[in-house]
Amino acid sequence: MASTILAVLLSVFIPGLGQFYTGHFLRGLLIFVIFSVLTAATTGLGFILMITLIVPVILALITFVFWLWNLYDAYQLAARTMTY
Repeated sequence: MASTILAVLLSVFIPGLGQFYTGHFLRGLLIFVIFSVLTAATTGLGFILMITLIVPVILALITFVFWLWNLYDAYQLAARTMTY
């Protein structure tokens, strides 16, 4: 039985950890890797493309939306595994 609150809190700090907590190991690992790549790309391009900020801003928005989806996904997976 997985707690929805704990799953979301774990995913707030480390994306994919809430999925790990609910037993979806491959999904959690994939989310962690994708989030890490998006964050690295956003940061790297932010330093490289200091003149044109549109690409890093778009990547930052994509990363933020992906992070929010990660929280929702962790909540949904935990809610599915709860037994009443």
